[in-house]
Amino acid sequence: MFEKTINQTCDMLNVHNDLTKFGHLIIKGVSIDTRKIEKGNLFVPFKGENVDGHQFVRQAIEKGAAAALWDKHVPNPPEDIPVLVVDDPLLALQSLANQYRHQLDLKVVGITGSNGKTTTKDMVANLLATKYKVHKTQGNYNNHIGLPLTILALPQDAEVAVLEMGMSGFGEIELLSEISQPDAAIITNIGESHLQDLGSREGITKAKLEIVQGLKEDGLFAYYGDEHLLEEQVKELSLKRVKTFGRSETNTIYPLGIEMNNAGSYFETSLDKGVTFFLPVLGQHNIHNALAAILIAKEFGVSVEEMKEGLESLKLTQMRMEMTEGQKGEKIINDAYNASPTSMKAAIQLVSELEGFTAKMLVLGDMLELGDNEEEFHLEIGRMIDPDQIQHVYTFGKLAEFIAKGALERFSPENVHSFQDKKELSAELENQTKDGDLILFKASRGMALEEIIEALAKG
Repeated sequence: MFEKTINQTCDMLNVHNDLTKFGHLIIKGVSIDTRKIEKGNLFVPFKGENVDGHQFVRQAIEKGAAAALWDKHVPNPPEDIPVLVVDDPLLALQSLANQYRHQLDLKVVGITGSNGKTTTKDMVANLLATKYKVHKTQGNYNNHIGLPLTILALPQDAEVAVLEMGMSGFGEIELLSEISQPDAAIITNIGESHLQDLGSREGITKAKLEIVQGLKEDGLFAYYGDEHLLEEQVKELSLKRVKTFGRSETNTIYPLGIEMNNAGSYFETSLDKGVTFFLPVLGQHNIHNALAAILIAKEFGVSVEEMKEGLESLKLTQMRMEMTEGQKGEKIINDAYNASPTSMKAAIQLVSELEGFTAKMLVLGDMLELGDNEEEFHLEIGRMIDPDQIQHVYTFGKLAEFIAKGALERFSPENVHSFQDKKELSAELENQTKDGDLILFKASRGMALEEIIEALAKG
């Protein structure tokens, strides 16, 4: 992790006060939360709408922090404890991360996309870890604060950092790319998330492509080549090295001979014909994510055998196509971390294709941040569900009522169930499910469908 004396840290920042008497103290790591302060940390206070972190600076020092930043616009910085007065603590944090990134002998892979970026991050990290010391974004640390903290937490012997980049508006991914200066960058796909903020899929494409702003001049850019919006906008960029992945044979890499079962997928690739990879993750869309990871692994000199090992040992971040078992023996697919029309369609298609179950059920919740056409997006999801493949549709939430409405165009009323109360939905599922059933849970993060999954598991 970041480890410097206060003097060295001051040399990296524009510090406005004299810290000579504290200059020898060593900073180890960075924290923005006094509840998680570790000995030697640099505490970074932020001014929020309701709380000003500067009021906790002394408490942070008392808990073991070696020093703290201090916004020059906040009056009366204490002189008896080591505070570094800077123009803006957030900008200072981001600057430290950028400088620390360049002080390490480190390669960076940046990943963004409307869907699949966390899964792809896990895959890339797992493949590269067969050859290198790899560290990756943890949890949701993928924004203008989380990414700098991730970089500053990197061990000094780290060889590769795999960094997820999220956004809600224009300019955010450009900032993250400039901070991290990736050697390789991936866009997994373009969906409908953030239409509310960005206005159109063209706008989402433009925002995601900001990832190339900090890409090294000779860095590799890999993107989902079956998305025409990406293809069109990439042509307008002056990029030296571009590769694509996807189902179409026009891509740099595409899958061959796919065989899927309830445990995962077997496939070959156009670049490694005759070599069978096993991916212990459900879904055709995850094969596309694996293709992106394979492109990056090849870029970093990982052998085919190492890639096979990396995919076979893959464990994804929780609530992403996670198969668990309920109290009665029913199989549960927990894909409830997030949802957009693209990812929900992919999950429903997956369940439709799986065989060997007595009954297959969908539990679908609201998809958020879809803008003015949100009701139509939900209706479209309901209309695409095949009653020959899915026996029951359960929805939760106000917007998800439109999924139920769309499903009723193809389903009998007794097979479509709409709920606004989570306890009532849990009770209904507990009564109706049995051994041999398969249940998919899918919704935006704010719907917290994992609470229902926990109820089923407990019985």
